[in-house]
Amino acid sequence: MELQDPKMNGALPADALGYRQEREGFLPSHPPAPGRKPVEFMDFEGKTSFGMSVFNLSNAIMGSGILGLAYAMAHTGVLFFLALLLCIALLSSYSIHLLLTCAGVVGIRAYEQLGQRALGPAGKVVVAAVICLHNVGAMSSYLFIIKSELPLVIGTFLDMDPEGGWFLKGNLLIIIVSVLIILPLALMRHLGYLGYTSGLSLTCMLFFLISVIYKKFQLGCAVGLNETAVESKNPPGLPIQGLNRSCEAQMFTVDSQMFYTVPIMAFAFVCHPEVLPIYTELCRPSKHRMQAVANVSIGAMFCMYGLTATFGYLTFYNSVEAEMLHMYSQQDLLILCVRLAVLLAVTLTVPVVLFPIRRALQQLLFPSRDFSWPRHVAIALILLVLVNVLVICVPTIRDIFGVIGSTSAPSLIFILPSIFYLRIVPSEVEPFCSWPKIQALCFGLLGVLFMAISLGFMFANWATGQSHVSGH
Repeated sequence: MELQDPKMNGALPADALGYRQEREGFLPSHPPAPGRKPVEFMDFEGKTSFGMSVFNLSNAIMGSGILGLAYAMAHTGVLFFLALLLCIALLSSYSIHLLLTCAGVVGIRAYEQLGQRALGPAGKVVVAAVICLHNVGAMSSYLFIIKSELPLVIGTFLDMDPEGGWFLKGNLLIIIVSVLIILPLALMRHLGYLGYTSGLSLTCMLFFLISVIYKKFQLGCAVGLNETAVESKNPPGLPIQGLNRSCEAQMFTVDSQMFYTVPIMAFAFVCHPEVLPIYTELCRPSKHRMQAVANVSIGAMFCMYGLTATFGYLTFYNSVEAEMLHMYSQQDLLILCVRLAVLLAVTLTVPVVLFPIRRALQQLLFPSRDFSWPRHVAIALILLVLVNVLVICVPTIRDIFGVIGSTSAPSLIFILPSIFYLRIVPSEVEPFCSWPKIQALCFGLLGVLFMAISLGFMFANWATGQSHVSGH
């Protein structure tokens, strides 16, 4: 079917006209063409405010990756790290722009449906699989923090050895937290309802940042006076490794561990599976309004990431571990409060991350079914059980960051949005040789290169037995 474009004398295909409408800042509102299935979510009235949408997207961006950024800075240098972090933040914003452009062209606000529109049924399966892989990895990293930190916090409160009572076992605690806190929140029907808990989660992480900055000025660089120094794990007879063994910040450095740090940074900015669900529930939705939500969220998280990494690194320098909270003593009252805040923050983030997985599975397995509470609850239960099993089996959090960041993060940030843009935006208005499509193509190729290099060096480190140095 062809529709008249008021700006041209000729006729344009429906998708091309939708693209022009999208360029003006709104989704196409014309009814679907005869014989075409009505587009999903087109008649859904979003009620989530701009601020709540920012809270939800910021909460989706910021997770446990913030704990590994000081370690990343130690293996790249201050200036090189900040430059890389800025580049990844800008690239994430650009990829969301591509995603929203494609959603505006066809009037679809479901990631999986965009995959089907661009690549057919196989594309829908691939997109759903990547979303599930990435968000399961994210949920696993959050629960891993609960597993490792909650026994320390409870043990400190009770003045007990964390290995003592059965109620201090990390594996049991993550099951209890999953059942009593995460599951009820995950059963919410709409993501917008979690805006308040997302705001609370961000407040907790802001407290974490303020505490890291305060500790930097409190500890200084005197190893002997450093009361929060972690107990030495070196065998007897070997010199104790002080936290501030070398109080000299490196501005630029490259080592084998750098190829873990880049995936950590990429993983820290991935929020793409949550973008379209948040867009669906946004009040007065438009591409420009949702892009503003994304830009505010990414900008705020860039500032928080940069400050946390800088002050964490300038506290511990090259001795910083991949999990920065382990560098502090569990007897410090402020650090105990920080641990509680981080635990609350990551716990409240898990339901936000679970929503896109459930949505992807429903799009894949039950595409034409109406909403069903039994199915809604069953998917959440199955996902939480699987993630709990994964957390119990995976030994280190850095392996989660590295592997997931090197596979799903490039796909969600670089590869899939560029493919969608190349395939969905009509050639009648954006020829393949036009500059926007050339940019999108280069963007996708950059993602493939990033994935190959990161995985290659990670596998090489594993093969040579160097995967657990510097803090593990």
